[in-house]
Amino acid sequence: MLKTIISPWVAALALQAILVAVLMAKKIWHRFPIFFLYAALGFSFNLALFSIFHSSLFRHWYVSTYWTNEGLGVILGLAVVYEIFNHLFTPYPGLRKLATQIFCGAITFLLILGCIVIYAQPLGQQSHIQAAFLVVEQAVRILEVGLLLFLFLCASAFGLHWRQYTFGMALGLGIFVTVELVALTMRIQFGITANSLFNMVRSISFNSSLFIWIGYLLAPELATSASEMPKRAQLEQWNKAVMELIYQ
Repeated sequence: MLKTIISPWVAALALQAILVAVLMAKKIWHRFPIFFLYAALGFSFNLALFSIFHSSLFRHWYVSTYWTNEGLGVILGLAVVYEIFNHLFTPYPGLRKLATQIFCGAITFLLILGCIVIYAQPLGQQSHIQAAFLVVEQAVRILEVGLLLFLFLCASAFGLHWRQYTFGMALGLGIFVTVELVALTMRIQFGITANSLFNMVRSISFNSSLFIWIGYLLAPELATSASEMPKRAQLEQWNKAVMELIYQ
């Protein structure tokens, strides 16, 4: 059982190290600083968790480190989705401002939701903060899946090609958060009995996402061709409509 847990863990650490090295070598962190932070902190915390897990001296730090990593992962995952949209909307100030307002509103809603869940839990329940975190995480994953699905459905309007780094980032994250949402829902529904399945499914999906990110970053990026530019007319129309609403 221990080997089953450790093997994907070691694989994830190796893949995360490669991802961070590629991001630094190709200086992608200049274009996508939040994604770089997401990858670097994810690797650092995963390495710390692996070390703590195998240390009898620091084992008592494992739970707090685990939940800190989970919280940062959820926050930065949503921030990466924002960065993707922000990158695509750079030439369109109206859509960029709208995206920023939507994300700020979503974060406010998630904070209120977390406070409501904590308040609604019985006072004697020790896991009330954990329960609130799981509910908020589920809401975040639903939001991420919805936004990434919208991104892929409107890929042609965004001028997004499957050979671009932005597409690879969105694809890898989309696979992970979709599987995470399903596994998280099962965990909330069935409780601790679903933990083993949750950890296994999550590990497989995350390692798959790491493979996708590394593969995209190692491959040459394909720039948007002149023939694809007319497809952005719809995006121009959306931007114009938003700008008119803003400055009415």
